[in-house]
Amino acid sequence: MSKIRIETLREMKHRGEKIAALTAYDFPTGRILDEALIEVILIGDSAANVIYGYATTLPIGMPEMLYHTKAVAAGVKQALVVADMPFLSYQVSVETAILNAGAFLKAGAEAVKIEGGEPVLETVERLVQLGIPVMGHLGLTPQSVHQFSGTKLQATTEAAQEHLLADARRLEAAGCFSLVLEKIPRELARRVTEALAIPVIGIGAGPDCDGQILVLHDILGMFERKLRFAKRYAEIGQAIRGAAAQYREEVRAGKFPAAEHSYE
Repeated sequence: MSKIRIETLREMKHRGEKIAALTAYDFPTGRILDEALIEVILIGDSAANVIYGYATTLPIGMPEMLYHTKAVAAGVKQALVVADMPFLSYQVSVETAILNAGAFLKAGAEAVKIEGGEPVLETVERLVQLGIPVMGHLGLTPQSVHQFSGTKLQATTEAAQEHLLADARRLEAAGCFSLVLEKIPRELARRVTEALAIPVIGIGAGPDCDGQILVLHDILGMFERKLRFAKRYAEIGQAIRGAAAQYREEVRAGKFPAAEHSYE
């Protein structure tokens, strides 16, 4: 696979080829996903949940996100590397957003992702003007979890659906190269996907988007939770527990290390 670029994703949409995206937070995972030919690797602010154990994405900040971005980017050669801009890294002012987005590109990201519609249009437009690619994010935007009173399905009324479609068009016009739609009705996701020339990536938005993104730990079975919109492709959590338990038993029984594990 040749290097994935923004134009590559647009061409895939036009050819009707689906785009696969996953999250990563460290060097070995970034390398493995890249070798698996995943087209887009997102350093998600979901690291707040799956790496740091927070209940929401709100506590994570720029220092942590830059740390994870540097680690992931070091392992990726082919995929497009996108970094989530964390809470308050772009909402305060356009100037703050420029500095923080630029920091992500210096850390190895090739684009940033910003949540929201009309309120962030000026920021999106300015970043794109300065050569910083932006991926949009509508629907369930996790940084607004308290405003939404949880993580329930979004845009369930006709008015809300028309507003989301209008926001999607506005983000495209502002220069977003792609758009994530999270936890919205399937029919609405289809409408948005058909209405936009840019690739639309879904998560819990049905199969009609141009591609899909999931949190890596959810498809690997690292947590007991099972999400309706995520499929488990492995049970790595169970495998780790089994390996750790076996290691402990062998250490306590004096079976490890054996002679072949010695440096001598």
